[in-house]
Amino acid sequence: MTCITQSSEKRIKEAARAIFLKKGYAGTTARDIAEAANMNIALTNYYFRSKEKLFIEIFRDLFNYYCQNTLRIFEKPVGIREKLIELIEEDFRVMKAEPNLVLFLMNEIQRDSEQLLPELSKFKELLHGTLTTQIKEEVQNGRMRDISADHLIPLIMGSLQFIFVGKKMNMKLHNTCEEEFNHFAECHKNLIISMITEYLFVPETAS
Repeated sequence: MTCITQSSEKRIKEAARAIFLKKGYAGTTARDIAEAANMNIALTNYYFRSKEKLFIEIFRDLFNYYCQNTLRIFEKPVGIREKLIELIEEDFRVMKAEPNLVLFLMNEIQRDSEQLLPELSKFKELLHGTLTTQIKEEVQNGRMRDISADHLIPLIMGSLQFIFVGKKMNMKLHNTCEEEFNHFAECHKNLIISMITEYLFVPETAS
């Protein structure tokens, strides 16, 4: 019975994750989730009580999935240049795997930030602690332009995320297939790395 319960809960969560990412909270019904999980609505409600309760659980799982590797990179004992490049590569990996993720998170946080947004103290601590300290050290040593982490992170993430948020528009505009879009996205990522690093870091002069 326990195995059946765990299996059923997993099926419901996997189905709900896909439907919520596609339709958002407002556009999803309990029937949508039940049909996607190939289960009846009564059984779906038995496991998760309500669409809202299930949504909050799925949302926080997705939010943590999006943030966890960013936090890990913030904490790594590497130089700021290497750290920023790894942040771009990681965000690209996540966006390629889940093109709808950022738009979903932003839309739902905009809809109900008080209910949905989890505690961000760890993120703030690393952003305004570790990352800010590294930036200040590089600026003071004349190796980096003066910029705050609060400006730098949106500058990096926004440049990359836009092409995935607008994926369908980009594919329609340029009449491209999935493979061609993936090639375009890879080139765009490399351009962002070049632009960010060449702008931020002062070239070393020959002695």
